[in-house]
Amino acid sequence: MNKITNIVVAGLGGQGVLKASDIIADVAFLAGFDVKKSETHGMSQRGGSVSSDIRFGEHVFSPMVPDGEADFLVVLTADQVEVNAAALSSCGVLVEPSQVDETKLGNKKSINVALLGTLSRHLKFSDEQWIEAIKRNLPEALHATNIEAFHTAKNAGVTS
Repeated sequence: MNKITNIVVAGLGGQGVLKASDIIADVAFLAGFDVKKSETHGMSQRGGSVSSDIRFGEHVFSPMVPDGEADFLVVLTADQVEVNAAALSSCGVLVEPSQVDETKLGNKKSINVALLGTLSRHLKFSDEQWIEAIKRNLPEALHATNIEAFHTAKNAGVTS
């Protein structure tokens, strides 16, 4: 059986939606999966809606997550939940900013990576794979802050 995992990351332009989706795609690739990714930019440079679909499994043929089939919906801002709710399957998991204590983040701009820490509780990738993907997708100057944000959210014990 070829189980495909479907993830949609959504938010506003400038919040790091595409960077978060790059990290998810990279961690799945590092784990040996076939990975496909697509993006919808909209008016992203002006703070408009941005979303990215990531699909991974043994064999993936299409990069687009069909409506109602996302196993996970990761939103970087609460106002994008309703806008993207149709993507989530009936038994899917919503990962949203209220699941992260932003006061514990060294930099609030790391919310995208912190939410990946929350998401990581639901996926069977090692911390080492996540950290490698974070390092591969961010400049070295941002590694420490983002790795800390990842671990802070992952270890927060908040369940979704």
